Amino acid sequence: MNLRKGIVLVVIALLIAAFFLFDVGGYLTLENLKSQQESLVAWQQAKPWQSALVFFLVYVVVTALSLPGATIMTLAIGAIFGLWAGTVLVSFASTIGATLAFIIARFLLRDTVQARFGDKLGAINQGIEKDGAFYLFGLRLVPLFPFFVINLVMGLTRISVVTFAWVSQVGMLLGTIVYVNAGTQLAAIDSLSGILSPGLIFSFVLLGVFPLIAKKILAGIKARKALAGYSKPEKFDRNLIVIGAGSGGLVASLIAAAVKSKVTLIEKHKMGGDCLNTGCVPSKALIRSARYIELTRRASEFGFRSASAEFDFADVMERVQRVVKRVAPHDSVERFTGLGVDVIQGEARITSPYSVEVNGRTLTTRNIIVSTGARPFIPPIKGLNDLPYLTSDNLWEIRELPKRLLVLGGGPIGCELAQSFARFGAEVTVVEMAPRLMIREDVEVSSIVAERFAHEGINVMVGHMAKEFVVENGVNRMIAEHQGQDVSVEFDRVLVAVGRAANTDGFGLEELGVTLTSRRTVEANEFLQTNFPNIFVCGDVTGPYQFTHTASHQAWYAAVNALFGMFRKFKVDYSVIPFATFTDPEVARVGLNEQDAIERDIKYEVTVYGLDDLDRAIADGEEYGFVKVLTVPGKDKILGVTILGEHAGDLIAEFVTAMRHGLGMNKILGTIHIYPTWTEANKFVAGNWKKAHAPERLLEWVERFHTWRRG
Repeated sequence: MNLRKGIVLVVIALLIAAFFLFDVGGYLTLENLKSQQESLVAWQQAKPWQSALVFFLVYVVVTALSLPGATIMTLAIGAIFGLWAGTVLVSFASTIGATLAFIIARFLLRDTVQARFGDKLGAINQGIEKDGAFYLFGLRLVPLFPFFVINLVMGLTRISVVTFAWVSQVGMLLGTIVYVNAGTQLAAIDSLSGILSPGLIFSFVLLGVFPLIAKKILAGIKARKALAGYSKPEKFDRNLIVIGAGSGGLVASLIAAAVKSKVTLIEKHKMGGDCLNTGCVPSKALIRSARYIELTRRASEFGFRSASAEFDFADVMERVQRVVKRVAPHDSVERFTGLGVDVIQGEARITSPYSVEVNGRTLTTRNIIVSTGARPFIPPIKGLNDLPYLTSDNLWEIRELPKRLLVLGGGPIGCELAQSFARFGAEVTVVEMAPRLMIREDVEVSSIVAERFAHEGINVMVGHMAKEFVVENGVNRMIAEHQGQDVSVEFDRVLVAVGRAANTDGFGLEELGVTLTSRRTVEANEFLQTNFPNIFVCGDVTGPYQFTHTASHQAWYAAVNALFGMFRKFKVDYSVIPFATFTDPEVARVGLNEQDAIERDIKYEVTVYGLDDLDRAIADGEEYGFVKVLTVPGKDKILGVTILGEHAGDLIAEFVTAMRHGLGMNKILGTIHIYPTWTEANKFVAGNWKKAHAPERLLEWVERFHTWRRG
């Protein structure tokens, strides 16, 4: 605790102590008020301004310190100053006092609460930022909730001070009038409980929930307005039409078929989407072949005098296609047809919220799920479109290894492919605009990957912004700006890997009026619902995460909400999202890393276990990297994990499970792990955490006990 907080806490403690020490609460009783009413009225008449100021200041202090007595003071002000003057006085005094209590709670406690429970409060913080005024207004109107509790709890959230103040002023006004008016009839009041009748309380409750009900009604009106211009069929051909047969569309249609709805899946190109055909599957097949080549170069490390592998790059790329064909039946038309999905191969076009046109037919449907994925983003760099550039889409068509490959982009896709091509013998240069590779990862992760790249002969140019591509005398050159100077790089082929753009064009979304974000992804609410209530989205077309497994995760929510949303809708859960980059060394992560925690001002502790200590890593000759875990200070609750090293994408699974089900480091430490395996690293990092949190005082006494036992 810093000095300022300490001073504030001491001052508050002294004021509260004085309140009870001098028995101020004894004066703030109904009996005392009734006995002193005549003298108080006489004082007010003799000194109206001074008496008003005293009552105002005392009221502010009582509410600011959350002391008992505000209700009695409200009655007293009504009895002494009358309805209108009393209402004005109490309204402003209560608002100022409540706001001060709010500020005090925020100053003393919010940082600690957000640091310890920030991961759990994420959804609450977002809800407060979006609809905080509605909720606060409702709470202020309902007298069942103690106002001092509302002041303190709201101070722990991210609602702004200004919003809290004006909503409190308006929300407390009706209750203030009721109590001030009761004060004008003080002689008839026998107890505080008699002020609010059950009927009056019920009326307040109705008023309190009205803003939330109104919000729902407005949302319904907005939804109806979106559908107003379209004729709703009396009967529907389908319960659900899913557009796009990538991972999201496949899972959504499978769920719909499993619950016996009539579902049609439309795909214009290849079943399985990017992941199967141009992304995850082919890239991992290529990485595996490249890894084999690299291992032959390390033959001496494993006790061999020499090893080599002759290859034709065309054969490697044919092997990649064989892997794709081997996996393809999992996503095939035949498989999904057999599972009850009506699969249509053709180009879909949404013609209304209730209809989709495909292959000259118009199908009617109650709901639509858009899962059209994304494509490689091509930056508007001068001269780039004049070149036969490569992307993750068309890369798999080449059969000749480029002698000099320029990779534009140092993110996961660029890094994975750059390392693979370098291992096959290409001269690879990676150009990244950011100051380091894999900018989303912690600095030491980026540094270790960059060091490995340098060791393997990859030229990494970070902090370079590509400005122009030119062809001079048959030679391709890229001009980049670095620290104000132009840098030229020659190359044979260029691979563009700077990100992905959502597929939102060409099938009726914009013509229909479906809202897009500034990033040109489809805007969706927490239920994956667009501005049309029966059109849902999942996967890369909406984000916020462009991972195959996230698309599948979203697909469940989109399908269930589309089919059963009239009964109950489920908010999509992004609380535990793992991902991995399959470079060598692999990088896997779930939850927060250090730079995320710092940016979000979340307090954390770090525990690290070096894989150079792991027996299995030593035996495998891969003793490099680490497991790094972020935990809540002083607790074993896991905030996030980063693993860098061999099998990182597999090792992370245990931490994903732990975070998803609320298991901490102690549970991982108490779980048996097979020896010798890579998973022991997870137990050992938990052991390091335990050592750092050993009960030293208790161990001192235990040591004394054992000394005594020895005699």
